[in-house]
Amino acid sequence: MKYLKVIAFTHKQVELKELGKLVICQEDLVPKLQQVKEQFAIPEIFYLSTCNRVAFIMATEQEVDKAFAQRFIQAMNIGLCPMHMDKFMEAAAIYENMDALEHLLRTSCSLESLVVGEKEILAQVRRAYEHCREQGLTGDYLRMVMNCTVKTAKEVYTHTNISKNPISVVSLAYRKLKDLKLCSNARVLIVGAGETNRNISRYLQKHKFGNFVVFNRTLSKAQELAADLNGEAFDLEALKTYNKGFDAIITCTSATQPLITPEIYRSLLNGETDRKTIVDLAIPNDVAAEVLELFPVNYIEVHSLNEIAQKNIQERYQELVHAEKIIDQNVSEFLPQLKQRRVELAMRQVPEKIKEIRNMAINTVFADEVQSMDEQSREILEKVINYMEKKYISVPMVMAKEIMINGN
Repeated sequence: MKYLKVIAFTHKQVELKELGKLVICQEDLVPKLQQVKEQFAIPEIFYLSTCNRVAFIMATEQEVDKAFAQRFIQAMNIGLCPMHMDKFMEAAAIYENMDALEHLLRTSCSLESLVVGEKEILAQVRRAYEHCREQGLTGDYLRMVMNCTVKTAKEVYTHTNISKNPISVVSLAYRKLKDLKLCSNARVLIVGAGETNRNISRYLQKHKFGNFVVFNRTLSKAQELAADLNGEAFDLEALKTYNKGFDAIITCTSATQPLITPEIYRSLLNGETDRKTIVDLAIPNDVAAEVLELFPVNYIEVHSLNEIAQKNIQERYQELVHAEKIIDQNVSEFLPQLKQRRVELAMRQVPEKIKEIRNMAINTVFADEVQSMDEQSREILEKVINYMEKKYISVPMVMAKEIMINGN
């Protein structure tokens, strides 16, 4: 386990509004990860970003400490000024070895989430890993780590009540939205067509809302969500010219700068002056702070849900205990599995090595003797060698497995 390292920035150490400074645009992510992978000779890496954390999970032999983390973040070229860099380095949580595995398991089981019990985090971790795997950024080691992560999370969600009557950031946001008593024919602008907005849209649709307009960077994805909602679809540029008014904006994108500026917001109002509602679940926020200063707004965002989330943790304390036992069990089981996998990888070389020895013996060392034998004798020799080759291949395999199982 000496290879697993995690550099994490979470809501526990960093203000949610500040976390947004560490978010990397999806378009830039792979090139940046490939660059640091090569620069720091990191064999495997993937990046995780959610509404309350940013983390880099890597497999590397080198020491990962605060000094390494600072060089690493600087190399990512996110654009942090020195003051912010110092602040983030103070807040950085670094995990190594079994602690790193435990942290990753706790994260995927939602024990480290703003809202304990939300299942969305497991899907987010899997997607983050799969995206990097498809780009060749990960290998066999992190594949095993992810298998353990998914297995553990499924056991926690199956064998505890931690996600019973699940409370997610999305559901909390909807509850606050519901308290505002919007009428079901309210005009709702949805900015971003990702999973978060899909989920909150389902809540709204379930409660008879039906007047939706979807904006997204990729128009086809906006059209897909709009089709599900029986609404209209536009690309993000259309925010600048949309003039049909609105009652509520729900926004969650991966943009690193505010999408809804005072100018765009004023244009969207199209002369209306009544108080509007904004649900902003993006990190960093999609709505510029000046909008809240200049216009009357009911504003719901991730940070404001923190108090409800803390109450959620208290209510689920007993389930946390059960979940942690499952995590501890999986952590203790992972090390033998990892050792067995290493033996399996090493044993892959055995058949090739034995074939090399066989070919050397027949074609070089004893070539003259073999050539002087009659055909029948050579056939018998071939059978004997084939038999011994198979046996020699199986013996170390069996012995290695016995050593792994019995510890002898």
